Amino acid sequence: MKLTPDQLKAFHQRFRRASYINAAHEWRQLPTDRGREIAFAGRSNVGKSSVINRLCDQGRLARTSRTPGRTQQIVYFDLGPEQRLADLPGYGYAKVPQELKKHWGQLMDRYFTQRRSLHGLVIIMDIRHPLTEHDQHMLTWSQNGAMPCHVVLNKADKLSRGAALQTLQKVKRQLPPGSSVQMFSALKKQGIEALLNTLHPWLETPSEIESEIEDDTLNEHD
Repeated sequence: MKLTPDQLKAFHQRFRRASYINAAHEWRQLPTDRGREIAFAGRSNVGKSSVINRLCDQGRLARTSRTPGRTQQIVYFDLGPEQRLADLPGYGYAKVPQELKKHWGQLMDRYFTQRRSLHGLVIIMDIRHPLTEHDQHMLTWSQNGAMPCHVVLNKADKLSRGAALQTLQKVKRQLPPGSSVQMFSALKKQGIEALLNTLHPWLETPSEIESEIEDDTLNEHD
């Protein structure tokens, strides 16, 4: 269900109020596994931090490492009572030590299969280079965890409208069942509304969504 303008504005405020919780390198450092959280993942240099910052309307909420691939922690942000955004480590950077790659491979496998509060995965891709081998691994993890996955094709401003739409359709055809995709431009502030509409049912419980529908129906009759 697409949010009304008022619902969209209210929901967006949660992200605008997002605040840092902690950075986890080990499983024991993750926040208590209750409530709902959504994870953002992406290959190094696709603009993941820029997408998060644009979504949250905060310029420096998610920090960009000067050395790609070196931010090897799950960074958590609070979105409200028992609601979180998890910024996963960037992947695909060749200079990361092999032992660190192994550690994160094991942690991610456990995260996607055992994290009960995880309700959705957003994978950020560069629209000019989508569905890399590492992106495919991330899609497989989401499938193994039986969770919804949404692909954000960032840097859409780097392509013509026609080329961007062509890439969008190509990616859509190659995604596994239960996945969705959209174009996005952190630079041009494009795609925020579509992303919010996707994230809304992931963070809200069914009863909360029903309550919003009832409130909206009552407002229409006022």
